[in-house]
Amino acid sequence: MAALMAATSLASADAADSAHPHYVERLRAFAQLQALNAALLSHDSATAVLQALCDRRDPAAPPIRARHVAVTDTAQQTAAVRRELGAAANAPIRHRRVELVCGEAILSRADNWYLPGRLTPEMNQALDTTETPFGVVVRPLGFQRRTLSARLLFEPLPPGWESQPPAALDRSTPAPADVLQHRAVLQTPDGRVFSLLVETYSKWALIS
Repeated sequence: MAALMAATSLASADAADSAHPHYVERLRAFAQLQALNAALLSHDSATAVLQALCDRRDPAAPPIRARHVAVTDTAQQTAAVRRELGAAANAPIRHRRVELVCGEAILSRADNWYLPGRLTPEMNQALDTTETPFGVVVRPLGFQRRTLSARLLFEPLPPGWESQPPAALDRSTPAPADVLQHRAVLQTPDGRVFSLLVETYSKWALIS
């Protein structure tokens, strides 16, 4: 509903309020952010959402890469992750941190704690040795995504913006480096959780 309101307001703003360019920019950023959030919430694979975005921007671009980043886990963090995954005390857990890259643009950074015992040997090898995104590797599992939280890191429009005149909001609000963060788990169709994700989306992932 909010995205529809923003899109409708943006159309009228472009036509009637061209004298307030920053107001239009803020409406556009709001609509883009809501569209990205809605797309992620309505799909099981975040990678598929980002790949579609990348394809629209540059049909000739190669598939999205998951560029590995070094990680260090603390015992406290590992214990919390184990609880989230419902993993036994002796079950191995792996942590994979990547930057999902479209061309040279980093669309998101993802921390992924997963249970290798619930994946095939081929999947584990691909995750260890390639830049293939996690969602692509585990696609044969027919996984389902359950979002735990969705947090906006960028608010281009304040509460009650729709009742304010364009002139009151005609100030520049550049998007920060990170605009949205999701926490989610992936599970097999029978409900067995095998992955915990924390995904932070950059301003380059805003859907337009």
